[in-house]
Amino acid sequence: MGAGFSDLLDRDDGRTSLGDVPESCAASILVCLDPPEICRLAGLNRAFRGASWADFVWETKLPSNYKFLVEKVLGDKTTPEKSSRKEIYSRLCAPNCFADDENKMVWLEKSSGKVCVLVSYKAMRITGIDDRRYWTHIPSDESRPSAASKQFIGGRRVSSSDQVHGWDKKPVRFQLSTSNGRQTASSERYLAEQGSWAHYRAGEFTVDNPDVPTKIKFSMMQIDCTHTKGWLCLDSVLVCPKELGDGVMMKQLI
Repeated sequence: MGAGFSDLLDRDDGRTSLGDVPESCAASILVCLDPPEICRLAGLNRAFRGASWADFVWETKLPSNYKFLVEKVLGDKTTPEKSSRKEIYSRLCAPNCFADDENKMVWLEKSSGKVCVLVSYKAMRITGIDDRRYWTHIPSDESRPSAASKQFIGGRRVSSSDQVHGWDKKPVRFQLSTSNGRQTASSERYLAEQGSWAHYRAGEFTVDNPDVPTKIKFSMMQIDCTHTKGWLCLDSVLVCPKELGDGVMMKQLI
């Protein structure tokens, strides 16, 4: 099988082989594939390697608003006019902080080019966040945004699950709404997983026009004075396409 495939790449008997495929034809094939497949085929031969750098191939993999992302997160480091689309895709796949807000990160999911956003707890309005009787900022390598900056502090794994109490007595309400007020979501969950990080879905919304900014408002709330509760660690909020949800969540938990 391997020998047969090698023969197709480079024949010396005068017959046509994959090595004879024009670079333009190779690019037309690559444009139909996803980014990981493009990178794998780039090692096939010289034609596919050259085609894998074609701007029109990677233009189809980038989100339609990628120039906005370049401006907001890459700034002067990369300009669409001077950089190849493959280079831009590669840079946007790495977690980047917004130029005007280091508490928010954005990246492209490598296989699909879909946009994901992570909002650190530091960018949220949390009741009593400055009152040390209720909240404490604890440095931790387990914080999901910690890879980008040690300033992103979310909490630490509780050494004893006995310290976590009260959150399984009454449900916590998650709410989400868009700026135009046409989309809302609400759910209630018991925070019963003790001693480890867990993801909870706040809701879903649809972006009608990717070229127009969509503002979302989300909240997590439990108002109940019949019992005490404590040792809740809050790290960040993840916003990602629905079809990537579970996979992105698992990567964030690792």
